[in-house]
Amino acid sequence: MSDIIRLLPDSVANQIAAGEVIQRPASVIKELVENAVDAGATDIRLVVKDAGKTLIQVIDNGAGMSETDVRMAFERHATSKIKNADDLFTLRTMGFRGEALPSICAISEVEVRTRPEGEQMGTRLVIVGSKVTEQEPCVCEKGTVISVRKIFFNVPARRKFLKSDNVELSNIMREFERLALVNNNIRMHIDNGTKNIELRAASLRIRIEDIWRNSLKSDHMIPVDVDTSLVKIEGFISRPEFARRRNPLQYLIVNGRNMRHPYFHKAIMSCYDSLIAPDTMPCYFIKFTVDPSTIDVNIHPTKNEIKFEYEQQIWPILVSAIKTALGKFAAVPSIDFSIDAIPLNPLRNGDHAEAPHIDYRNDYNPFASERRSSAPKIGSDWEKLYENFSGARDRSPIFQEEMPVEVMADTAPSELPFGDGERESAGDTPQVCIQYAAKYIITTMREGLVVIDQHRAHVKILFEEYLARAEKQEVVSQHVMFPEVISLDAGQQAVLTGVMDELQKLGFCLEYESDTSWRITAVPQLPNGTLARDVILRVLDSVADDSANYGKEGDVEASLTRRVALVMARSAAIRRGQRLSVTEMESIISSLFALPDPSLTPGGNPVFTILDDTRIARLLS
Repeated sequence: MSDIIRLLPDSVANQIAAGEVIQRPASVIKELVENAVDAGATDIRLVVKDAGKTLIQVIDNGAGMSETDVRMAFERHATSKIKNADDLFTLRTMGFRGEALPSICAISEVEVRTRPEGEQMGTRLVIVGSKVTEQEPCVCEKGTVISVRKIFFNVPARRKFLKSDNVELSNIMREFERLALVNNNIRMHIDNGTKNIELRAASLRIRIEDIWRNSLKSDHMIPVDVDTSLVKIEGFISRPEFARRRNPLQYLIVNGRNMRHPYFHKAIMSCYDSLIAPDTMPCYFIKFTVDPSTIDVNIHPTKNEIKFEYEQQIWPILVSAIKTALGKFAAVPSIDFSIDAIPLNPLRNGDHAEAPHIDYRNDYNPFASERRSSAPKIGSDWEKLYENFSGARDRSPIFQEEMPVEVMADTAPSELPFGDGERESAGDTPQVCIQYAAKYIITTMREGLVVIDQHRAHVKILFEEYLARAEKQEVVSQHVMFPEVISLDAGQQAVLTGVMDELQKLGFCLEYESDTSWRITAVPQLPNGTLARDVILRVLDSVADDSANYGKEGDVEASLTRRVALVMARSAAIRRGQRLSVTEMESIISSLFALPDPSLTPGGNPVFTILDDTRIARLLS
C-alpha cells in the first residue's frame, strides 16, 4: 500500500490559516493596526481604496524592522512577542501567534517599507501569494508602511463571497472605531476614498466624543471607576434616558484588547432592570485591567474571545460599580414631593413662568355623614354585599379565564387556500379559531390542529406584499410636510449609499443635508406608530450584518430589495401580545395560506406547526 499522507506546502497551509484570521478587508486592518500598536507607534494612518479590495495601507511611526526581521516577520509562527509557552500567561501585546502576516501575504500582494531608528537606509520587501519577489534597500521614514493589494486575488471563491463595497466599507469603519477606542492614546487617521477622519490622542471620554460626536454627547454618559486587588474597572455608561432601541454602542476592553464577553454584558444589563424600556439597550464603554496571568486570550485566532479565571468574582464588583455610578449621578429616577417639583407652565406672551393653579377645599371631610350613608354598615346585610361582589367578580375580566381567547364563529369562509395554492372544499375549512396567550392563533384544518405564530405570519404576509409592489413598481410615496432629519455615523452612511435605490423603490426618499445628516422627504404608507427613521436605521443595520442572504446567490440588487422589504415587514407587523379580533385572525389565516409557501418566514423560521391525531394521541398517552 502506497503512502497517502503528505506534508502540505507552506503556501497552502497559510491559505488555510488565512480562512480563520483574514475573513474580510476589515480583518487585515485589525491585524496591521495591532502590529503597529505593538511596535510603539504614536501615529497610525490608514488608506483604503475600493473598500479594501484594491488597497489597504497602514503607515506607522513605530520601531520599524531590520532587513532580517522584515523577512522573518512573514514566516509562519515567527513572532517577537513570546519566546516560550509560559509567555502566553503574561501577554501584554496584541499579537503573539505569528499567523497574521503570513496569512495576509498568502491571499494578497504585500509591499513593505520599513526602517528602524538609528539606520540610514530602510528595506523594501514585496511578497505575492507567500512568495518573495523583491527585496532591496530603500529610503523611507522611520517606522513601517505596509500596503496590501488585490485581497483574495488567488482565492476566487473567497473573493466572490465578499459583500458590496458599501457593506465592506461599513465593516472597515466599525473596525476602525473599535481600534481607535481601545487605543485612545494614539493619533489615528483614515482615508477611505470618500471621507477623511482624524482622531487626536486624548482621554477615553474625548475619544468617545470624537468618534460618535453626532450621536453621543458628553452629558449622555456617566463615569465608572473602581479599583480592587482583583480588577480595575473604568469607563463610561449611558444614562437610562438615553438607552437605544437599536444600534447600541457596547464595548468591553481588557488590558487594551477588545473582547466579546456575554457574561459581563449580562451583568451590566442587569443593572438597568426597571430603569429602561424592555426593547432598549444602554451604551457602555468599559475597560478591565487585570493580571495577564488570570486571563487566556489564546482561544481563537481573532483573539476576541477571552476566558477569565475569576469572572464569577468580578461579576459583583462590576455590578456594584455600575449601580454605584447610576446612583451617584442621580441616574436612578426618584420622586420629589416638594412644591418645586411641580412643572411650570410657560406663558405665551413672556419669558416668565407660573405654577399651575390647584383648587382644593380645606373643609373637605371624607368621613362626612353624606358619604358614609351610602356605605354598608359593618355587620349588616353581609349576604347582599357578597352577592354584589360575586356579580362584579363574574363581570370583571380579571377573574375570567387565565388566558382569554377570541373564538371565531362556526360559520367559517366557504373556501380557504392552503399549502401550495390548492384550495380545500367548504367542509375542510377551519371550524374554530382562537387566540392563545395573545401570541398564537389556533385553528383546525383537514391535516389537524394548526398553531400559527401571529407575528411571524403577519411578517410573511407583509414581506410578500412589499416585495411584489417593489417588483411591479407600484409603491406610492407620500411627501411629508415636515421632513425628519436622521443622523448617521460613517459606517451607516457608507451602507446608505449602496441601498438608496432600493429604498426609493419601496417609497423612501432621502436628501443630503450636511456632513452626517439626511432629510427624509417622502415615505411609503406605514402603519400608525411606525417611524420612517426607525425603518431606515433597521435597514442599514440589516445590510451591514451579513449573517443572512435573502437574495439569490450573486444577485446583489435582489438581496438588498428583499432585506429592505423584510425590515419594513418586521416594523409594521403586529406584535406578540397584541389582542386580535375575529376578523383580524380570519384575515391573517386566509392571507397566509394564500401564499405559495406559507410555512417559513424570509429568515427561515417556522410560521406554524400542525398537530395531527397521532401527535395529539402521543401527548395524551
